[in-house]
Amino acid sequence: MPEHDPVTDPAAARAAARRSSAWQTALTVVQEAQPPFIPAGAHVTTVVIEYPPGDPGTPPHRHPGPAFGYVLEGEMLLELEGEAPRVVRAGEAFWEPGGDVIHYQDGNHRDNVPLRFTVTMLCEPGKPMLVLVEEEELARRKDRRVARPA
Repeated sequence: MPEHDPVTDPAAARAAARRSSAWQTALTVVQEAQPPFIPAGAHVTTVVIEYPPGDPGTPPHRHPGPAFGYVLEGEMLLELEGEAPRVVRAGEAFWEPGGDVIHYQDGNHRDNVPLRFTVTMLCEPGKPMLVLVEEEELARRKDRRVARPA
């Protein structure tokens, strides 16, 4: 007979009764992505960003590695190089490949509610997690910017 048989061992029976089965249906996949690369020796940083209503967000920038995010509240206007700008709403996920790709916008799409989102970045050792892009480079790469659909 097993040592901790819930039929004969009252303590094992109480422990089994306390176990939840909620974990079996608790997981919802919100995003899957195949990043183009992961920087050698990468470390992971997770941040929460909060912008007030109408805030334009971070100026054009790039990250040394891929970044994965989730909008907690509000709506973000997201624009990545080579993609049309799009609105990401609370409960939706987004990602960007990092590396050479310019991240043009991550601002608050709404002027009446705050925006709050979290981002997990795979960072390259010794490099900042975010680097602003100079105006000259933006001008040189303007053909890579996609207009927002009407």
